[in-house]
Amino acid sequence: MKTKPDLSFMKLFNLSFGFFGVQIAYALQSANCSRIFATLGADPHSLSFFWILPPLMGIIVQPLVGKWSDNTWTRFGRRIPYLFLGALVAVLVMFMLPNAGSFGLSVSAAMLFGVVALMFLDTSINMAMQPFKMMVGDMVNEKQKTLAYSIQSFLCNAGSLVGYLFPYIFTALGVASVASAGEIPDSVKWSFYIGAIILILCVIYTTMTVKEMPPKEYAEYHGIKEEDNSEKVSMLKLLVKAPKTFWTVGLVQFFCWAAFMYMWTYTNGAIAETAFNAPIVNGMLDTASEQYQAAGNWVGVLFAVQAVGSVLWAVVLPMFRSRKLAYSLSLVLGAVGFISTYYIHDQYMLFVSYALIGCAWAAMLAMPFTILTNSLSGKHMGTYLGLFNGTICLPQIIAAATGGLVLSLMPHTASGIAPQGMMLVLAGVFLLLGAVSVFIINEKKQDEEA
Repeated sequence: MKTKPDLSFMKLFNLSFGFFGVQIAYALQSANCSRIFATLGADPHSLSFFWILPPLMGIIVQPLVGKWSDNTWTRFGRRIPYLFLGALVAVLVMFMLPNAGSFGLSVSAAMLFGVVALMFLDTSINMAMQPFKMMVGDMVNEKQKTLAYSIQSFLCNAGSLVGYLFPYIFTALGVASVASAGEIPDSVKWSFYIGAIILILCVIYTTMTVKEMPPKEYAEYHGIKEEDNSEKVSMLKLLVKAPKTFWTVGLVQFFCWAAFMYMWTYTNGAIAETAFNAPIVNGMLDTASEQYQAAGNWVGVLFAVQAVGSVLWAVVLPMFRSRKLAYSLSLVLGAVGFISTYYIHDQYMLFVSYALIGCAWAAMLAMPFTILTNSLSGKHMGTYLGLFNGTICLPQIIAAATGGLVLSLMPHTASGIAPQGMMLVLAGVFLLLGAVSVFIINEKKQDEEA
């Protein structure tokens, strides 16, 4: 088997640059969707249900993109066609989603429109995101893989930083952050519009600067027969034969992604309650109030702090001799961050909490895919990475489906509302369970288990 050549830093950078734009779209979705649906009139106990569709689409789309792209060989590449198509659909939906309340629809119709738009947005983001992870597995040798995923992690967090800050920046520039009841503020709309433009420009750059391996060359570098590239094997059969690494890392993933689903769903309401003193109307936070919308802008700032913390911690992670220790410690720091949010009532002190959460995020971005791809052969790489995303999507689906019930079981405050901040405490408990689970990870290669 031939050894893949070292790639220049610029080639590694080009390979993942489009991820910057994709992550802006993902950050806008994760930071603003609860705000959008709450503004449209959703009950806090129902908010988590709106988050079921994104991971549900991911668990369907990502394995299919992996399987199909494993067998796709065109003059444009094998992964890039899916990347470009996903980005194109995402751009179109990003212009539609924030206008859900602007078409004169009833509250229920507006929320239905928003749900359908969110479904298409997350489907397209998943389609655009997955090929970047696959191209690193395809084209980068093991020696440079850590560097390649580190670059991808940096671009991911840089894109997150931009996406999270957009509403706050537009508000600072004088764009309205408050709108009529049931309508999305202009600061959020323009964030999605500009994010969509950046997304397509970044993806065009990657498609123009990256040349994927042709089938024969791929087979030579991955030690497989060329005809194996088009071998048809069911995903179920591959799942049964998945290395133990797949399942043991998957357990850690379960706790981590359930925790972050709670963060995306409930942070806006949690800090509106504790740090912004949003008024309560009929037993619910007044989502049309200036305080609630100010909290919505501040969520973007806090998530940006999380991204900065993630970038800084990503520099520290390679210094650990033990990968498992680094992974586990990162999740413990994230747990402390989540739990502390319930007890902090100063919006600026929350920076500390979300910087710690960023430590967990850095490990979640870098560790699982590095550990998994090192355990896989080149054969069916895309399919396995697609299936592995089930360990990201499934816990989010479960957390979203049960979030409303869990929130209703929380002790209500004197004002009669369920404290959304307690959901972040529960997220911290989940990360602690993930930190313990790290130590059962099996890191054997696939061929060592055969």
